[in-house]
Amino acid sequence: MANLHGGAARWLRVSTSLVACMAALLPTLAAADGAVVELGTKVPSVADVRAGLFPDASCEELKAQGFRCMGFKPPVKFSLPAASFRRGSAELPAGIKRQLDVFAAAMTGKTPTRQVVRIEGHADASGNTDVNLALSQKRAEAAKSYLVSKGVSPDLVKPVGVGSAELIDSKEPLSPRNRRVVIGRDQVPEAPTDGEQTPAAPANLKAQ
Repeated sequence: MANLHGGAARWLRVSTSLVACMAALLPTLAAADGAVVELGTKVPSVADVRAGLFPDASCEELKAQGFRCMGFKPPVKFSLPAASFRRGSAELPAGIKRQLDVFAAAMTGKTPTRQVVRIEGHADASGNTDVNLALSQKRAEAAKSYLVSKGVSPDLVKPVGVGSAELIDSKEPLSPRNRRVVIGRDQVPEAPTDGEQTPAAPANLKAQ
């Protein structure tokens, strides 16, 4: 009975913790599940960034506690922030640096084996295609350099210039909103086939 009660209590503690974490993240992530979260000038928490970029990490935590992981939400992308880069410039604004500080804290210690983070640089349509592509690449590389200076492994970050091919405001191609950096996983992690998002109860608890 002692083992039964101990297993049940441990399962309930983990389940309660996961529910609380997911509830806390709903305002930030629920509306953009698997899509893009526009941060604007908001500085997210380290917990929000970790949950958004590395949702599969919760599976590893469950496994470490002896539970079977049955699924996790897809990762999201973060857009940093709209209307921040000056036209024609790859210099990181102070607001983006404050946001990148949080991303650095969330990414430090992660291994590049299966957790590579893609940083996309974007430009508005004010220049020609070649100029925009080069500028967006510089913006992505500037963000990577800043993260690396804060302790993130350079192998964890993949900078990619997109140019003006993916305008966030296509009706206003010169809009400052189109000048941005988007951070997300380079490859979407594979979820377990069961599709559930809660830990499996211990076998002795199921027997009740």
